[in-house]
Amino acid sequence: MNGINQVFSITWMNLRNLPARFGASMVIVVGIAGVVAVLVALLSMARGFEATLQKTGDPGRILLLRGGSNTEMASSICTSCFAALFDKPGVLRTEQGAMIAGETYVIANIAKRANNSEANMPLRGVQPNSFLIRNEVKIVEGRNLEFGKFELIAGVKAADQFKGLDVGNRLRIRGADWEVVGLFASNGNIHESETWVDQTLLAGNINRIGYGAALVQLESPQDFDVFQQALKDDVRLELEAIKVTKYYSEASKGITSLITGFGYGVGIIMAIGAIFGALNTMYSAVSTRGIEIATLRALGFGPVPIVISVMVEALLLSMLGGAIGASIAYVFFNGYTASTMGGTFSQVSFDFAVTGELIARGIIWSCVLGTVGGLFPSISAARQPITVALRGM
Repeated sequence: MNGINQVFSITWMNLRNLPARFGASMVIVVGIAGVVAVLVALLSMARGFEATLQKTGDPGRILLLRGGSNTEMASSICTSCFAALFDKPGVLRTEQGAMIAGETYVIANIAKRANNSEANMPLRGVQPNSFLIRNEVKIVEGRNLEFGKFELIAGVKAADQFKGLDVGNRLRIRGADWEVVGLFASNGNIHESETWVDQTLLAGNINRIGYGAALVQLESPQDFDVFQQALKDDVRLELEAIKVTKYYSEASKGITSLITGFGYGVGIIMAIGAIFGALNTMYSAVSTRGIEIATLRALGFGPVPIVISVMVEALLLSMLGGAIGASIAYVFFNGYTASTMGGTFSQVSFDFAVTGELIARGIIWSCVLGTVGGLFPSISAARQPITVALRGM
């Protein structure tokens, strides 16, 4: 009998006997399922946060900040500097004029719905062009704000998170009473975690002159270099242009790396326990089948097919555990909404994202655990002297 036939014969015999070892086999399955479920769930948290920030904006949107500022909240643009932007090349122009909006971004302490503790709620002062540039923003309840009035619209995730953001309510924010007139959605991006008000009223209410940042829609992404060079050539301006997609991508890196590192740290700790469980189970399985394995060796079955058969059994059980763990993570965590501090020290709500790539990563992780857990018992089974094993020692 050649080696391949030997592998198939022994492996098939092992798999047929799995029901007799159901309890021991489940130790491997459950242990690895727990590892994969936790790992995939934590990584889906990082992936969801990253996706929320990275899908904000499009390649043709530019954010202008004061030189040296790295966030909207730390930036300021004077009114004369803002006015100088309207004649710059590359800016999209429509019937409504140049697609430029001056905005102010601040935070306000508002109680959270979940536990009544205060958190930093993002408050953005916007202009009419803000809605034309961010055309993904849609009112889903109530109506849009009217400029010139102390009215507020809230992103759907902000409304879920903070108390009082219900249509018809009035909130005392930043020294003024704002009436909540509508809720908006924004394709699931970071703006759904914000509240928007009239920029002029907000700036006046907090005694700020000018704007925090400027939002610009270019005719095409290829106009970025031309627009940026025009800013550098204008000695009146000390502004830095950054693509909106890059701005939010950079903002997500720190927290994404932290969550990912934490996820793998927890996964490794749990994986060590799962490996010991797999080793114990496979050693026990090999020990109880010692005479059976020795008999196969005496009948001419080589040590390599025996090693492979034990490894296949461990891998199949591990893959089953990985599939169960990934399924648990998908069922219970995919789409689950959570919040954390964003790059501007304000609360950002996001949905966990259990993607196909994360599921595949979890299955691969389970295969690695199964390989380690099955390798040493399989070698031990193959190296055991035939005469010793036949005596049941």
